[in-house]
Amino acid sequence: MTHRVKFTFCLILMVFLWLLNLSLGSLSIPVVYLLERLVGIPFPRESWEIIVMDYRIPKSFTAILAGIGLSVSGLQMQTFFRNPLAGPFVLGISSGAGLGVALLSMAGTAFGWQILSGTPNYWAAIIASSAGAIGVLVLMGLAAWKVKDSMTLLIVGLMFGSAAASIVTLLSYFSSAEELKMFTLWSMGNLGNTGWPELGLLSGALLIGLSLVIFSVKSYNAMLLGEAYAKSMGINFQKLRWIMIVSTGILTGGITAFCGPIAFIGIAVPHLARLLFKTNDHRVLFPATALLGILVLLACDTLSQLPGYASSLPINAVTTAFGAPLIIWLIMKRNFSEAF
Repeated sequence: MTHRVKFTFCLILMVFLWLLNLSLGSLSIPVVYLLERLVGIPFPRESWEIIVMDYRIPKSFTAILAGIGLSVSGLQMQTFFRNPLAGPFVLGISSGAGLGVALLSMAGTAFGWQILSGTPNYWAAIIASSAGAIGVLVLMGLAAWKVKDSMTLLIVGLMFGSAAASIVTLLSYFSSAEELKMFTLWSMGNLGNTGWPELGLLSGALLIGLSLVIFSVKSYNAMLLGEAYAKSMGINFQKLRWIMIVSTGILTGGITAFCGPIAFIGIAVPHLARLLFKTNDHRVLFPATALLGILVLLACDTLSQLPGYASSLPINAVTTAFGAPLIIWLIMKRNFSEAF
């Protein structure tokens, strides 16, 4: 099966999953009415218009953008560090975002702020998460300026993440039960908080992050053969390092700010793309990983909705249930030295 056929099949499956995602939920809406609405025919019930246009479509687009951003970030990290278990969160960006929200929800109550209870407070959480992610990104930039070895940079990123996590643990210990519950709910991930205004900002952030990736595809192909080989091919290694840090920071930080930390997508999907498309050419892998990221996160979000129930499962519970067995299976089945 050629790459073109695989891409076509994935695109058809993406449309199917998108319609299924819009159809299922606490109130099931027949797909035929969704198709009619797409061509301009109004829904037979006004409530369906509100549910689909104001909630389900923004949520599905958020899943699409998050699937692209996290998967592409994970592929960047795995290729740059030549580590099959590297993911978009190993630079500590997500931990920094979590620290920002933790300070707001658990230490920030001294200023009368509480998150997750209304639109203004939701925006406060976004700002706090973005500030935390940017803070760690700046620290990683300073570290990249001093550290020349890639593996050392990876360790520094993990240490930044561990330091941020330790501060969050201390805040959790001294916080009240209500404050701790607020932060815990945020840390479970949620694709349903984004409306059209937030979706526009998230799209802009991802466009910037992905643009940096597109112009560096050939450099990532060279990195598969090692840092020394890449330099011998004329690759500006320092420039590529900065592109990787900034791109991953924008993609991961933006998604975490609006959706909370979403686990395993960035680690599992790049391996799934290599397995299905059987190539290490990043001109194929980047679009394949982005497309599979959409499919996986749409499927996980659809499963989390619990059709017929008013509540839904935390998105992290579903992505972890998908990602962890996949990684274990890949480790047992594949020889990672062939790809790294």
